[in-house]
Amino acid sequence: MIAHVTGRVAGKSAASCVIEVGGIGLRLFMSTTALSHLPADGDDVTVFTFLHVREDELTLFGFESLEEQELFEKLITVSGVGPKVALSALSALTPADLVGAIVREDDMLIATVPGIGKKTAQRMIIELKDRVGAGELGSRSASKGSAGAEAAAALAAMGFSTAEVAVALKGYEGAAEVQAMLRHALKRLGGGA
Repeated sequence: MIAHVTGRVAGKSAASCVIEVGGIGLRLFMSTTALSHLPADGDDVTVFTFLHVREDELTLFGFESLEEQELFEKLITVSGVGPKVALSALSALTPADLVGAIVREDDMLIATVPGIGKKTAQRMIIELKDRVGAGELGSRSASKGSAGAEAAAALAAMGFSTAEVAVALKGYEGAAEVQAMLRHALKRLGGGA
């Protein structure tokens, strides 16, 4: 397995980049977020990778962090979630937001990802909740899981959409208390932060 690639950025497109390593250009498919964080063409970069092997194709996927790579590898173990859908999920949601949605069992937020329907979102939650909730990827989200779910439910009851709720709760750093989370979310929704 190729763990990472270090080389010069030789080009970018909407879904991939080319990293030149020792005179060879490697095409890496990446999330839109990871692509936007790549340095300019000609600059050196290190990208974590996952080599997907099929009978008729070898595809190299790139990630800006080990967290993103580990989550991708867990996502593709879910029935019905291939590498392209997993990459789509990482383009639509940050790893922390995706883990938080899995831990909170927020299938509506996960289903907003292109290529993922409600049934696949529910399957992701069932198959991954224990795997991401207990590990380092979800440890922080898990501690806030029930409080976050209560805060999200309260915001939804106030008439905010799932997307607005997700954005409002994003970045909360305090204790896992419903009232504190609601204050943070309402401040963000009101434009106060």
